Amino acid sequence: MASTNDLKNGLVLNLDKELWTVVEFQHVKPGKGPAFVRTTLKHVLSGKVVDKTFNAGTKVETATVDKRTMQYLYKDGDDYVFMDLDTYDQIHVSGGTVGEAANYLLGEAEATVALHEGVPLYIELPTSVFLEVTYTEPGLQGDRSTGGTKPATVETGATVQVPLFITTGEKIKVDTRDGRYLGRS
Repeated sequence: MASTNDLKNGLVLNLDKELWTVVEFQHVKPGKGPAFVRTTLKHVLSGKVVDKTFNAGTKVETATVDKRTMQYLYKDGDDYVFMDLDTYDQIHVSGGTVGEAANYLLGEAEATVALHEGVPLYIELPTSVFLEVTYTEPGLQGDRSTGGTKPATVETGATVQVPLFITTGEKIKVDTRDGRYLGRS
């Protein structure tokens, strides 16, 4: 248990048997009436964002979330298999939990896996990864109707918008948060 005075960004709360991450919080002390805490909470599993207000000093239940660095090994059906780098234990993480991160996940890549009571909650990748372009159309000099970019398929199967000068076989740096091209390696 923690007080609303102890809230900070990234803290995971257990409200009504569901896990919520504190995205933003603000202590408000109006001129008239009691102080309160205004928060923005994100549901850990669904990603739903809500605003919730607590009276100052109210007790809230916190959840223990264990973040471990793990290595991605392989895909097994719909599950992704990760290995804990400290204990060498392997865990299966469902495709729904991995989500969009699967577009940037290569074998033997390291990722942070958040666990609550042994259940994987979400995956955090590094902010950028290097991927090889497996296919892209040749860019024509002077073709600027698309703003100077073209689609390229990378080794994970994801499609990234790249500049016209990128060719098949090149390694590019991609932002894992939004899939943007960041440069060549």
